[in-house]
Amino acid sequence: MIGSIRGRVLGIETDRKPVSCLLYLEVGNLGYDLRVTARHASSLVVNETIQLFTHLQIREEELFLFGFPSKAERDLFRQLIQVSGVGTHMALALLHTLGLTDLVKAIVTSNIRVLCLTPGVGTKTAERLALELRTKLTDYRSGITATLPTALQEDIEMTLLALGYTSEEVTKAIQALANMPHLQQTEALEEWLRAAIEWLTRQEKKL
Repeated sequence: MIGSIRGRVLGIETDRKPVSCLLYLEVGNLGYDLRVTARHASSLVVNETIQLFTHLQIREEELFLFGFPSKAERDLFRQLIQVSGVGTHMALALLHTLGLTDLVKAIVTSNIRVLCLTPGVGTKTAERLALELRTKLTDYRSGITATLPTALQEDIEMTLLALGYTSEEVTKAIQALANMPHLQQTEALEEWLRAAIEWLTRQEKKL
């Protein structure tokens, strides 16, 4: 299994499907083709060196490699494609249309209207996404000792667990961020999630 990959961007090819692009990455003496969201591709620059977290799909005799800017986004992609009726293209479309934070928030809060903003996602699929992924969170619920408003703490915990982080990782992230002055001044879920994911991604890159 290829878990992550680091290399130089050789080129980006816009796909006929506007939600994704084909990324050409040079790693050593090898060249890799990776499918990434168009949202992600728009931030990449040819010749820059990047690290991607990857998902390898084996279908019949073909191999498909998908790249993501963070482990959180890669793990959410994996959960999305486990939902009945959601393939890799729809999963990329969801990530492209809503972005990581808004997509997770829509799933956790069962916001069907927001999920349906993604092309190809109808009401039944949106309801199935919310039901199946939110239900999974009940298996991972655990206490967080950080001093936060209860509702905010629960939303952060549920969201990070939905992204595939362990209870231990979630606890460490919240405890690390709880003492940051700029976060102490806000209860905006989006800001806390963005900071938590950035912190967790930095920890992953240290390993």
